[in-house]
Amino acid sequence: MEKYYSDDDFLLLSGIQHMAFCERQWALIHIEQAWAENVLTVDGKHFHERTDDPFEDETRKDIRIVRAVPIISKKLGLRGVADVVEFQRTEEEINGVTIRMKNRKGWWRPYPVEYKRGRPKRDDRDAVQLCAQAIALEEMLNVKIDSGFLYYVQLRRREYIAFNKMLRDRVEDLSKKMHQLMACGKTPKAVKGKHCSLCSLKEICQPELTIRHRSVEKYLALMVDSEVKDY
Repeated sequence: MEKYYSDDDFLLLSGIQHMAFCERQWALIHIEQAWAENVLTVDGKHFHERTDDPFEDETRKDIRIVRAVPIISKKLGLRGVADVVEFQRTEEEINGVTIRMKNRKGWWRPYPVEYKRGRPKRDDRDAVQLCAQAIALEEMLNVKIDSGFLYYVQLRRREYIAFNKMLRDRVEDLSKKMHQLMACGKTPKAVKGKHCSLCSLKEICQPELTIRHRSVEKYLALMVDSEVKDY
């Protein structure tokens, strides 16, 4: 039997991108409530403030664009807001894929569109956030959504993202990890990597000090163990 989360257990859907980037970053933001803004996060936040108007939508020929759509997934235990959901009109019904829209003719197929300030990432953090939005929309609309788009503002280009099994499994694994960490209330220790230089929480996280402290603890433990054996 599939598990569904209760209302009290819901976490922010947008946090899945933090978990995909770094478990420690997610915990610092969502468990310890720490936040630090770099140029990228400030610019990105201002961009979303300009685009997140819940009363603004439009129709372009056979495409209905709805902005700032509240979404929720009981399966993932996540809730949030989708930047844009595009509904593309089709003349005929596609079973389990299209829906009817109020005061609109024809059948409509939904696609989530997530706006990002910068460029495509080397990792999958943007894709997992978009896929999580799709899973939420699937539950809400009772349809299957096989793809969506990431729009990169700097490039003025959007990328097609297929929601295959591998990506869906990745989203489920990350969401489970989020709930596990929230339940235990512990922040993982730092694991220094190339991604640290891009992190807005680097000064708070201080991966060098965390790792150095852990190394000292390990050294002392080895020394004590050696003394006991010699004795």
